[in-house]
Parts: sequence; C-alpha cells; structure tokens
Amino acid sequence: MTVTLMWEARAAEGRGEELLAWARRQELPLRPLRRETFRAPQDRVLVVTWWDAAHDAQLPELPEPDGGLAARPVHRWRFESLGAD
Repeated sequence: MTVTLMWEARAAEGRGEELLAWARRQELPLRPLRRETFRAPQDRVLVVTWWDAAHDAQLPELPEPDGGLAARPVHRWRFESLGAD
C-alpha cells in the first residue's frame, strides 16, 4: 500500500521564502518513496511524501517550524493512494 503524507504551513507575514527554504532543508530519518515541495499564494508551503507502508504506520513527518516562521499551526493529512487514473 502507498500512503501519502501532506504537510502544509502558512508563513508569517513577509517570511514565505524563508519558510520554503526551511521546509526544503528538513531531513527525515527515513527516505520516502517520493517527496515533493509546492508553494501557493498567501505564502503557503506544502510538502507531500509517499511511503510504502500501512495507512496507520508510524512514519516521520516534518516538524512545526520554529522561531515564529509560521503564521499558524501546521496542517497535516494522511491519504491512501488508490492508483493513478
């Protein structure tokens, strides 16, 4: 089974590039099958990782940014892949 973890944060005012750079520097203790980073309006950063694991498996996730870098707590979602169309 492939499990996808999504991590999304919104940067504090004027700190979008800093949050993006921070997210890209974050190392996970295990290597996912795939990792992709996105940005969106309002200085939001999204990191998606794919894992060969059960839906409820213990998997490493990016932490909360520190130092007032985020405008709000990180949003996290977990999905099970149903395959590509």
